Amino acid sequence: MEKPAAMSVGTVPVSAVDEGERRSPWLTFWIASIAVFLVSLDTTVLFAAFTALRDGFPDSTPAGLSWVLNAYTVVFAALLVPAGGLADTYGRKRVFLSGVALFLLASAACGAASSVEFLVFARVLQAIGAALLTPASLSIVLDAFPKEKRAVVVSIWGAVGGAAAAFGPGLGTLVVDAFGWPWAFYVNLPLGAVSLYFGIQRLKETASASTARRIDWPGLLMLMVAVGAIALAITQSESPSWGAQEIIVTAAVGASLLFAFVLWQRTTATPLIDLRLFHNRTYSTVNLATLAFGTAFAMMFFGYFAFMTGIWHYSLPLAGIAITPGPLMVVPVAIITGRLAARFGHRPFLVGGSLIYAGAGAWMLLVPGAEPSYLAHWLPGLLLSGTGVGMVLPSLSGAAVAHLPPAHYAVGSAVNQAVRQIGSVLGVAFTVVFVGHAGVAREDFVPLFGLHVVLAVTTGLLCLAVNTRPGGKRA
Repeated sequence: MEKPAAMSVGTVPVSAVDEGERRSPWLTFWIASIAVFLVSLDTTVLFAAFTALRDGFPDSTPAGLSWVLNAYTVVFAALLVPAGGLADTYGRKRVFLSGVALFLLASAACGAASSVEFLVFARVLQAIGAALLTPASLSIVLDAFPKEKRAVVVSIWGAVGGAAAAFGPGLGTLVVDAFGWPWAFYVNLPLGAVSLYFGIQRLKETASASTARRIDWPGLLMLMVAVGAIALAITQSESPSWGAQEIIVTAAVGASLLFAFVLWQRTTATPLIDLRLFHNRTYSTVNLATLAFGTAFAMMFFGYFAFMTGIWHYSLPLAGIAITPGPLMVVPVAIITGRLAARFGHRPFLVGGSLIYAGAGAWMLLVPGAEPSYLAHWLPGLLLSGTGVGMVLPSLSGAAVAHLPPAHYAVGSAVNQAVRQIGSVLGVAFTVVFVGHAGVAREDFVPLFGLHVVLAVTTGLLCLAVNTRPGGKRA
C-alpha cells in the first residue's frame, strides 16, 4: 500500500519530492528547469556560433555544417516521445538524472571534436541526453504543483527557455569569440553539474516503477529517417553537387516514410505515439501550430545572427548583445501570460501573440536596410518578436498539456516538444538555404522573413480552434 503522501497515476510513480518539498515545490522546479535551460541555451549559442564553426572547419559546406544543428534536432525530436514513456515507466528522477549526465558527457565530447563527423556523432549523444531529461523535467514539475497552479508553472517553465534564449546570444558570442567554438559546448558543464548534484540529493522516487513499455523501434527509425530526409532535401536544394532528381527522390523518401509512420502507429500494438491523443481537437491543433511556430522561431533566431554579422558586419559579440533585448522580453511576458491563461485560457494569447510575431517578421522584411540603424530600424522589430514569442511559445506548451490525463503528462508533453523540434529542423534547413552561405546579401533575407510572416499567421489561424478555458473538454 502506498504512503498517503505519495501520489500515483495508475501504476506510474509521479512523486518526485518528499512531503516537505511538496509543500514548497520551487526547489524541485529549479532543479528540473536548470537542465532544460541548458538544452535551450545550447541551441541558441550554436546559432550564434555557426560562423565560428564555419571558420573552424573551412573545408565543410554550410549544408554539411547544418547537420551539427540538424542531427541533434532530428534525434532529439524522435526520441522525446519514447523518453517520455521511459520516464513514466522507470521513474522520472532516474530518467532525468541519466539524461543530464549523458548531456554533460556529450557536451565535453563536442568541445573536444577534431572533425565535423565526430562533432555530429557527439551531438547525437547530446540529443539523446536532452531527450531523456526534457519530458521527465516537465512531468516532475507538473507533479510538484497543484492543478490550479499548473498553467502558471508551465508558462514559467517555458519562460526558462526564453531566458536561455536571452542569455544565450550574449554569453555564447562572448565566450566563443574569446575562447573559440568548443566553448559553445563547455559552457554547459558548470550549470549542468549543479542540476545533477542537487537532483541526486533532493529529488525522490517514492514508488516502484510500472511494467516496462516496449519501445517502437520501427516507428522510431521511420520518424528519424523521414525528418532527416526532408531536411536534407531542403538544405541541398541549392547545392551544386545535387541535381533536381536527387532532391526530389530524397524529399519523396521522407514524405513516404512519414506517411508510413502514421500508418504504422495506427496498426502496431506498441506505438511510438498514441494517436488517440490527437482525438482531442485542442491537442491536435496545438501541435500543428507548434510545428509552424517552431519553424518560424528557428528561422528568426538563426536569421537574426546572419543579418547582423553578414549585412551590418557586426562582430559576433556585438551581434549577440544586440539580439539580447528581444529574448529578454520573453520571460516577463511569459509569466504574465501564464497567470492570465489560467483564468481565460490560452487562445487569446496564442492568436494575439502570433499576430504580433507576424508583425515582427513584416518589420524585419520591410524596414532594416543595408546600412546599420539599430535603435530605429532593428530594436522595434526585435521587441515585437520577443513579445510574440513570450505569448506564444510557453502557451503552446501549456495548452498541449492543459487537459491531458495525469498518466499522459510525460508522453503528451514529449509529443508537443518533438513537434517543435521537427519545426526547428525545417527552420534551420530553410535558413541555411536562404542565408547560410558566405557573401550573403540583403535581398537573400526577403524570402526568409516573408516565410516567417506566413508561418506566424498560420499559427494564429490554427490557434483559433484552441479551447483551454477552465472546464474545457478533456482528452
